[in-house]
Amino acid sequence: MPKFTKKLSSKVGLPPGTLLHVGDTRADKAYIQVTNYDGEQFSEIKDAPLCELGKLAATQQVTWIQVQGLHAKAVEEIGRQFAIHPLVLEDILHTTQRPKLADYGEYLCVILKSLTVTGEADDYQAEQVSLILGPNYVISFVESPPGDNNVLANVHERVKSRGRICQLGADYLFYALIDSIVDQYFLVLEHLGEKIEILEDKIASQPRPELLQDLHGLKHDMLYLRKSVWPVRELVSVLERGETAHIKESTIVYLRDIYDHVIQVIETVEIYRDMLSGMLDIYLSSISNRMSEVMKMLTIISTIFIPLTFIAGVYGMNFTHMPELEWEYGYPMIVSVMLLISLLMVRYFRKKQWL
Repeated sequence: MPKFTKKLSSKVGLPPGTLLHVGDTRADKAYIQVTNYDGEQFSEIKDAPLCELGKLAATQQVTWIQVQGLHAKAVEEIGRQFAIHPLVLEDILHTTQRPKLADYGEYLCVILKSLTVTGEADDYQAEQVSLILGPNYVISFVESPPGDNNVLANVHERVKSRGRICQLGADYLFYALIDSIVDQYFLVLEHLGEKIEILEDKIASQPRPELLQDLHGLKHDMLYLRKSVWPVRELVSVLERGETAHIKESTIVYLRDIYDHVIQVIETVEIYRDMLSGMLDIYLSSISNRMSEVMKMLTIISTIFIPLTFIAGVYGMNFTHMPELEWEYGYPMIVSVMLLISLLMVRYFRKKQWL
């Protein structure tokens, strides 16, 4: 389960722009792949040399530089070749960043949280994805190393298949990467929604204390999703309003579609949060009702035994002159009276619908 905050003590006291990786996933090296394409040509370099990225991007084609695995020296060298501000590089290595958008004139930087469904106990994996849009290039920084579940892999397949994306510019590639990340939110919400429905049925039918731990985990997930998605609404709103020169008018239409998707994701997150809060109330009400039923049954049993205890107490007194003690049918008579009283009380309780 992703944590809201991570240890930031290593950055305390350091000057702004210090390149220091902060996060759980550490890479020994950065794997770099460069893809150049336009409407007619396509080329790809796997494990591209770090020192030649600037030359590879100096073409009329669209250049997509994929960096998998965050390494401080590699990020610093990329920043030097593309004149990226040190504060942007610091944000790329600081993987607990709030999703944000920054326009530095020559390039545009967007930082997002990527969420992908996993088959493990944690349900989903969260990582930071940083995108830099230049005049004819896009640089993507993914926290996970190669071989792991890469949320941008489907966009890469679309480029390789020479689809419509190859006919458009770098800003459309930039849009496609953001759209791919936002689409994954729906898969995560669908997965968590199924878990919420199953948990709701369990709580309604048979509430148990161990279900509280599952409920707490889902509430934590919803809070993390809210923290990851809400800022995306703001940055996509800036992009679709055309407030930056890096986005063409033809791409703004597609960004509006992303904005609608983000709104839908946020609404779903808020609905799930309300459902989880209601489930806690249902759990507490169910426990209280069960306790009330137990107390009612114990009270009825105690009420039935009160007159029986009184009769037994009377005939348990050690008085010499008690006529019933020497009567031959005294014992059967008292037992019969006790049974009759019990049956009459049970009938009365049933008539009052207390049983």
